[in-house]
Amino acid sequence: MTSEKIPAWCAGEEWCPMTEASNIIGKKWHPVILSVLIEEEKGFNEHKNSVNGISSKVLSENLEELQEKNLIHRKVVSEKPFRVKYSVTPTGKELETVLKELSKWAKKHLKPSEKEKSVI
Repeated sequence: MTSEKIPAWCAGEEWCPMTEASNIIGKKWHPVILSVLIEEEKGFNEHKNSVNGISSKVLSENLEELQEKNLIHRKVVSEKPFRVKYSVTPTGKELETVLKELSKWAKKHLKPSEKEKSVI
């Protein structure tokens, strides 16, 4: 059985899949937003209320970034009043296993700092 090596760095290449994937998963709010939308479609305010600690501006920027990467879909559901719904695309849905495994790994190997424990 041959296993493919995972490139940690794509030296000299214009585009590196590992770097690109890390840029998506590594952003603070991207995994949270994707996890919420994997569970169910949400409007902007619904989404903001379900993601504790995110500002409207940051949520809007992150939703745009994920939409540009074809990981989420934005659908206008009403013009007056203006309302949109966000949902995960099939491409975004494929990250569900990755996000669950990353969470499982973190629970097993990482512990909150003293500062984080006082918030919990």
